[in-house]
Amino acid sequence: MAGAIHCALNTGLNATTLASKLDQLEAKVVFVDYQYIEVVEEAMGMLSQIKSKPFLLVVIKESNMDSILSVNIKEQDVANCLEYERLIAMGKSDFKILYPKDERDPISINYTSGSTGMPKGVVYSHRAVYLNSLAMIFRSEMRQMPVFLWTVDMFRCNGWCFPWVMAALGGTNICLRNVSAKAILDAVFHHNVTHFCGAPVILNKIAETPTTDQRHLRHKVNITIAGTLPPREIQERLEALGFVITHGYGMSEALGPVMVKPWNQDNSTDLDQEENIKARQGIHNLLLECVDVKDPITMKGVPPDGKTVGEVMFRSNTMMLGYMKNSQATQEAFKGGWYRTRDVGVRYPNGCIEMKDRWDDIITCGGEIVSTLEIEATLAKHPMVLEAAVVGRFHHLLGETPCAFIKLKQESNYVTAEEIIKFCQCNLPQSMVPHNVIFGDLPVNSTGKIQKFVLKGKVKDIGSLL
Repeated sequence: MAGAIHCALNTGLNATTLASKLDQLEAKVVFVDYQYIEVVEEAMGMLSQIKSKPFLLVVIKESNMDSILSVNIKEQDVANCLEYERLIAMGKSDFKILYPKDERDPISINYTSGSTGMPKGVVYSHRAVYLNSLAMIFRSEMRQMPVFLWTVDMFRCNGWCFPWVMAALGGTNICLRNVSAKAILDAVFHHNVTHFCGAPVILNKIAETPTTDQRHLRHKVNITIAGTLPPREIQERLEALGFVITHGYGMSEALGPVMVKPWNQDNSTDLDQEENIKARQGIHNLLLECVDVKDPITMKGVPPDGKTVGEVMFRSNTMMLGYMKNSQATQEAFKGGWYRTRDVGVRYPNGCIEMKDRWDDIITCGGEIVSTLEIEATLAKHPMVLEAAVVGRFHHLLGETPCAFIKLKQESNYVTAEEIIKFCQCNLPQSMVPHNVIFGDLPVNSTGKIQKFVLKGKVKDIGSLL
C-alpha cells in the first residue's frame, strides 16, 4: 500500500551474495530481523565500498528486547536506521493507499533457487498475485479464519502467495524461528493449525519423530508439499496420524505450485501401480489458462499416451511478468507464447501430467531416454540412503550412463557401491541402472536444492567411462 515493490530475500545468503542482490534491486528500505543483523551489517559495508546508494534500515526485534541497533552500523552506510515499532508509531491515520496505476504493475520480486545456474529475479504483477491467491484458496480447501503454520519460506515465491491468502481470509499466521518436527506438532495441537506447506523434508522430519511424541490429530490438517515425493512408507505414517497430503508442482516463474494432486484420491490395490499414479502431477489450478506437454520445436502437443515425452509448458496471466533486468532470458522463457519450464514430461489420457526430468538432466543411454528422477526415487527407497542425485557420465559406446551420488543416513551401516548397483538392478530396467556410485555430501544451494551442475562438473573431471 506504500507503492513499493516487495522482495523477500533468502535468510541463508552470505554477505557477499546479499550485497549483490541489494545492489541489483536498488533497495530503498530494508527490513531485517535481529537474528540476521550481523550479515546485513557486513553486506552494508561492502555496498558502501562500491558507492551504492544508502537505504533506510528497519530492524525488527522481539517485544521483550532492549534496543538492539548495532554500534557497528555507520551513518554513511544507511540513509536512516529505525526499529520496527518506532516506524509503525510514525504512521499517519489519514494515509492514502497508493494503488497501482495498472494491475500488471510489479508487486514483488522473487529470486529463483539457482539449482540450474545463477539465480534470476522473477517479477510478479498485482494481477498474477491476486488471481493466484484465489487459486490457492480453492486448491487448499481454505475457509474463513484458517490457521496457517509457516513451514514454507516467504522468500520462496512469496510463500506461495499465502501471505495474501491469509489476509483475505482473516487467518492466523503461526511463525517458527526453527522448523523441527516437535515445533510443528506442538503448533498443530496448541494453535489448532489447519494448513501448512513446504518441501518433502518436512514429512521426513515428522515421520522420524519418536512414536512417543507422535499423536493422532484431533482435526484435519492439510499439508501441501512440492518436490520429489518421499518414500511410500513416509506418507503412510503421516496419513495414519490424520494428515491430508497433497503433492504440488510448480516453480518461481509460476508463483509456486500450479498443479496439485491429493495422495489419497486413488484406490488401487496394486501398490506399485498406486505409487506410480501418485507420482503424477495432477491437474492445473482453475485460474491457470492452460498446461500442455509439447514438442519444443514444432510446439504441437504430444499424444496423451503416458509414453511420448515433451516439454511441460504453461500459458496464463498468473505467470511472472519476466526476469528483472534480463529481457533476453524473458524472451527465451516465453518463446512461442508459452512459458517453457525446461521440464520433460508425459501426459496421460485422464489429463494428468508426470514429470520425467529436466531437459538439461535427461540421460540418453544407448539411444534410450533415461529419467534421473526415476532412478533417484528408486535409490531413495534403499534403507541406508538419505539423499541421492543422478547425472549422466560420458560413455564412448552408449553415449551416457547414469552416475549416482549418494549421501547415506548417519546411523547406516557401511554399504558398497556394488550393493547399491545390485539394488537398482532388482528394481530398475538395465538402462537405468547406475554404472557408478559415489558416496559423500551433496552440494546444495542456499534454498537446500541439490546443485546438479556441480555434480556434472565433478563427473566431467573424473573423465569418460570406457
